[in-house]
Amino acid sequence: MQIIKTKIKGTFIIEPKIIGDKRGYFYRVFAKEILKKFGIKYDIVHINKSFTQKKGTIRGLHYQKSPKREDKIVQCISGSIFDVVLDIRKGSKTYGKWFGEVLSAKNKKMLVIPKGCAHAFQTLEKDTTVEYFVSEYYSPNDERGIRWNDEAFKINWPIKKATLSDKDSSWEDFKI
Repeated sequence: MQIIKTKIKGTFIIEPKIIGDKRGYFYRVFAKEILKKFGIKYDIVHINKSFTQKKGTIRGLHYQKSPKREDKIVQCISGSIFDVVLDIRKGSKTYGKWFGEVLSAKNKKMLVIPKGCAHAFQTLEKDTTVEYFVSEYYSPNDERGIRWNDEAFKINWPIKKATLSDKDSSWEDFKI
């Protein structure tokens, strides 16, 4: 497994080592001892899965406020997504900056999203499934969101005409 730093501190791309033969392939999804070498230390308390039917759908930007902030590892297990991390950690050198990466069933990349960052993705194909490994229990009282097209961040979504839930389309602008 290869761990690649991104411009957002604590955010990493994981490229698994694929071992394949005529039967198919094998790869490790989670290796605590390897991640720990890069400062990625947490226990998984939930593994969540979402299925999205429509291409162009955006889920997010979501985060949980302290004390329920969470780390996530995200992978796309069918279809493909444009996955986005937005740094909203006050005092961070990349505060207010975002990073995006294409994750797909084909490339098998994963994205590590640290506590204090908001997360969203846009489906690039219909019938897309995403799996999340999270470090904190979901807390509806601590859930927050940022509007997907907040002008403060200018996220460059690949598909301009997006489908959103009522909840995700109604988040307010983030106060920088």
